[in-house]
Amino acid sequence: MSLIELSSVLWRTRELMELLLFKLEEEQVLLASGRSRWLAHATREVEMVLEQMRETEVIRAAHAQAAAVELGLSPEASLGEIADAAAMPWSDLLHEHRKSFLTLTAEISSLAATNRDLLSAGQRAARETMMIIAGSVETYGPKGQSVSAGHRARLVDEAI
Repeated sequence: MSLIELSSVLWRTRELMELLLFKLEEEQVLLASGRSRWLAHATREVEMVLEQMRETEVIRAAHAQAAAVELGLSPEASLGEIADAAAMPWSDLLHEHRKSFLTLTAEISSLAATNRDLLSAGQRAARETMMIIAGSVETYGPKGQSVSAGHRARLVDEAI
């Protein structure tokens, strides 16, 4: 009985991970296009999916613990260990869930890192623009610290 409940919550977790991937891609499209109007909404949606995932994770942990005990394993057994101990067709299904989680996790991590880079680049560009408008530019001093260069420092396009 525990394996049915575990599989059900694993399906829900996979759905949430795919939704998170989608929401991160939406966020990336907004960041890459420079259209920040809806960025706060996209970020809020990512946070909502993450909250649902946290709630689902608590349920998943309880079902995994029950399934592990039912199979004679330690309550802290991993999904791979539970899959190895389960009979067919549960073994194959649980291994497929695990494989899917690994793939989705790698995709989510990669996309989140790209989004962080895009956010950082956008923030830097906005800051530099504001500093130019304000009449000062930040550059690096002789010891590597950030210093205000006033009107002296300017970006030079070497192609000119």
